[in-house]
Amino acid sequence: MSEKNRDGKRTARERLAVEREKQKSADRRRRTLIVGASVVCVLALAAVIGVLAANAGKDKGGSAGPAVAPSGAQGKDSLAIPVGKDGAKSTLTVWEDFRCPACQAFEAAYRPTLHELTDAGKLRVEYHLVRLIDGNLGGTGSLRAANAAACAQDAGKFRDYHDVLYANQPKETDDAFGDDARLIELAGKVNGLDTPAFRTCVKDGTHNSWVDKSHAAFKAGNFGGTPTVLLNGKNIYQDQTMTPAKLKQMVEDAANG
Repeated sequence: MSEKNRDGKRTARERLAVEREKQKSADRRRRTLIVGASVVCVLALAAVIGVLAANAGKDKGGSAGPAVAPSGAQGKDSLAIPVGKDGAKSTLTVWEDFRCPACQAFEAAYRPTLHELTDAGKLRVEYHLVRLIDGNLGGTGSLRAANAAACAQDAGKFRDYHDVLYANQPKETDDAFGDDARLIELAGKVNGLDTPAFRTCVKDGTHNSWVDKSHAAFKAGNFGGTPTVLLNGKNIYQDQTMTPAKLKQMVEDAANG
């Protein structure tokens, strides 16, 4: 074999070795990129999951931790906010949602009668707060308003604030009560309620878990919807003949009987 041919074959082998080394280097870089990309994808997926979980918590109002009942709450699991005297012969149990238009209609029609009967010591009203509309339409207004009402109960001003919330109820599809600033603004309509303690209670969602517990009890009771109104255990809201005057007569008969 000539020297020229040997040099040619050696040069070819060297070129092949160089190409193989280049290929190996390229393969190593590709594997590194694939591993790196996989790590990035996993981290990105974890970040997305984290964001979704955080947003899910926000959608639910961030209810977490033990249920803190408002001051003076009574009944099973302290889920009822009482208005009226303990010794009243009649008890009206009301399950309500501050975003519920039907609840507002009931309040507008029956409020004067309820105030008259409770002030006279003839009727005791037990309010149970739920968040039905939040689940149906989204948002947190039912929860936040119920928490704020419970905060008002802590301050001994539940009934007045309760009435203010219904008097200023937004449209059912408007989650205005999901804004703590709005709830605090409305507290200004109740003498002495807008205090640092009330604001902290509203912003911290002190009673959020309690509201959720009340809502769970509502679902467990298999009630048809809000408002659910029971007079001494009997559902009177389903009675198409019921009027404020009829309710008043029933309560007064019980008080006199």
